Amino acid sequence: MSKFAKQNKEATEDWLLSYADMITLIMAFFIILVSMSKIDAGKYEEVQAGMAKDVGNREVTKPLQDMKSEILGQIAGAGVEDSVDVGKDDKGIVLNLASGAMFKPGLADIRPEILPLIKEIAGTLAQKRFENYQVEIQGHTDDTQVHTQQFPTNWDLSAARALSTLRLLSELGVGQSRMKIAALADTAPRVPNHSDSGKPYPENQAINRRVEIHIYPR
Repeated sequence: MSKFAKQNKEATEDWLLSYADMITLIMAFFIILVSMSKIDAGKYEEVQAGMAKDVGNREVTKPLQDMKSEILGQIAGAGVEDSVDVGKDDKGIVLNLASGAMFKPGLADIRPEILPLIKEIAGTLAQKRFENYQVEIQGHTDDTQVHTQQFPTNWDLSAARALSTLRLLSELGVGQSRMKIAALADTAPRVPNHSDSGKPYPENQAINRRVEIHIYPR
């Protein structure tokens, strides 16, 4: 083989180096995914988008980020930042709605004042691009025990509030097959309900009385 032919062959095979690098990178990525006990959906979107841009030089949509940005805009427009916030966990987005803004004390009927915001959030969740996302509605209370004829325990109240929220979202166009509810009563506080000596923290108790809407890929 002549020197020219050898150089020409090497030049035509240069693409194999880039291809091998790409395959190695993808393999390493999936090995990392398999080795993780939990996958953060938000981080996965970011990594996926970064890989697509670096390897394939293309943009990838980030539905969770888009959804979060849209809902944050709706909350800001409604002026209820003190009563509603959006965070995330390792599965997806977590929307926290303070029970004081949604319900009267000890009841599960949704206040009319919060309806405009819920309608906007439901409109976002009902969009076709988000139809493959699960919506899990959790009812939470503080540790003050409820004893009424309608709600004998905190479990009954938290379940009723979660169910009221599901029914409203369903009426506003979110498919019931995508939704489920959970009643957690006072078992999963965001902040301590009281001090080590037993003194209650009213502000913390108000934070713990909430409905959480978890949104994540199905």
